[in-house]
Amino acid sequence: MKVLRAADHKRMPWKNGGGETVEVAISPEGAGLADFDWRVSMATVASDGPFSVFPGIDRTLSILEGNGMHLSIGGRAPVFLTQGNDPLFFPADVPVTAELIDGTITDLNVMTRRDRLRHDVLRLVIDGRRELPLPDENSLLLCHRGQAEIDLAKDKITLVAGDALLLEEAVGGCLQLHGKALLYAITIAAI
Repeated sequence: MKVLRAADHKRMPWKNGGGETVEVAISPEGAGLADFDWRVSMATVASDGPFSVFPGIDRTLSILEGNGMHLSIGGRAPVFLTQGNDPLFFPADVPVTAELIDGTITDLNVMTRRDRLRHDVLRLVIDGRRELPLPDENSLLLCHRGQAEIDLAKDKITLVAGDALLLEEAVGGCLQLHGKALLYAITIAAI
């Protein structure tokens, strides 16, 4: 178990040089954009344009801030994505173009290497108490808004906006959550 504080996240340029990303977590630790197994990051998108292409990677995108965007994925009809939408899963190795709806957005980007891993992203609203089952895989819980108290065995952890909790090789069980927060629960599993 590792708490990843917002102040410690790594800032770096996009692969295509079109903006900046904030890397929350990557595996293996210290991997680069060409050799990661999985990666969780947040990016600010300030203008229309193409997404970076990542061969052999699957991606899930969630809108954290802003009015949303239209995504044209692999030549298909555009998908409208806003803060209220469920996270959107798509291949990261097809051409993707974004058109902003009305101004800058911030997104959450989860990527896994397709031949080794799969992932799932759940948008989770906490208002009071809630139990979150832990799968027998790697999990990351990102606090986007508010504050969440987490009880895990004998440990009590507080996450505020931008903080994350990384649970590697979890062995099942449940997280006890309480507070008022918008969280993203990410599961990463071997295929």
